[in-house]
Amino acid sequence: MDDSAYGTRDKRGNWTPDKPYEYAPVFVWPPRPRAFLKFLLWMPGYFLPWNLLYALIVLAMWVWLTPPLEVMQTLAPGWILFLLARNAALSAIWYGGFHFWLYIRRAQQKAFKYNGKWPEEGNADAFLFKSQLADNLFWTFVFGIPIWTAFEVLGLWLYANGMIPWLDPREHPVWFVVIWMLIPLYREFHFYLIHRLIHWPPLYRTVHKVHHNSINPTPWSGLAMHPVEQLLYFSGVILYWVIPAHPIHTVYHLAHCMFASAPGHVGFDKVAVGDEGLIDMPGYDHYLHHKYFECNYSDGVVPYDKWFGTFHDGSPESEKRMMERFRRKKARRSAAAGGASS
Repeated sequence: MDDSAYGTRDKRGNWTPDKPYEYAPVFVWPPRPRAFLKFLLWMPGYFLPWNLLYALIVLAMWVWLTPPLEVMQTLAPGWILFLLARNAALSAIWYGGFHFWLYIRRAQQKAFKYNGKWPEEGNADAFLFKSQLADNLFWTFVFGIPIWTAFEVLGLWLYANGMIPWLDPREHPVWFVVIWMLIPLYREFHFYLIHRLIHWPPLYRTVHKVHHNSINPTPWSGLAMHPVEQLLYFSGVILYWVIPAHPIHTVYHLAHCMFASAPGHVGFDKVAVGDEGLIDMPGYDHYLHHKYFECNYSDGVVPYDKWFGTFHDGSPESEKRMMERFRRKKARRSAAAGGASS
């Protein structure tokens, strides 16, 4: 498979796409209505393929893999353990499928792989059990999936007992659809806020470093976080305890947190399907965040990083701007330390 038509590979084996990363044509001036409509209605775009795929999976989860609300009026072990098993199985299939295809079977070898190396093994300083894979699996299954399930159980129990506002889709079909459509945008906003928070040095050293140990991320790195970070990551669902929404919005929001993190950490720009097909992965900006740490805190549609001066599109110009920002930051710290000592 030849990836040279889409990018270049340096002497270390790291692959970079020819086109710098760009935000979606939404918050742009002058407006680009044709590009916006293409982004909204076609692929790759806001709905296609990923958000529509996640929505369809969640609809199936709601119909066939979620107990009736009447059952969930009582916090009983049966249905709680069922949801935990369901979420663990979905995670194993979703993350495991990407990992098997790209990292075990190595179906396309390193074609379109950003980092020229395979994940680390034998690093006891960075990873539990001296293995990135084992480390990622530990944080995902021991903490991530139970925390996701706990938020889901609590939300559904509150709905089942009429303790939080309820939006009936038969009475308010438009608002039901609008809330569903806006959940990915709301998730971007919430993620940006908590992501900037956990990059505060004290929280980074004690919490976020667990996730950033995966400098060369794989699909399993998506939910491999310290439990404090996982609590923050899934906490966006608390909004639906305040505004009128439907229980399926809670299920969708939490499942979206899991599903979207795999393509964002897959480590490849494109995944080959068949002899000719290529699926674009929406993760280059986040790969750059894992590589450089202090850029690209947000993902998706809204250009928060452009607005706040932390955007890196992968180009040499962005590299220069980032290094200049680091130089100014270091100078301010040195000046502050000098003032304090005097």
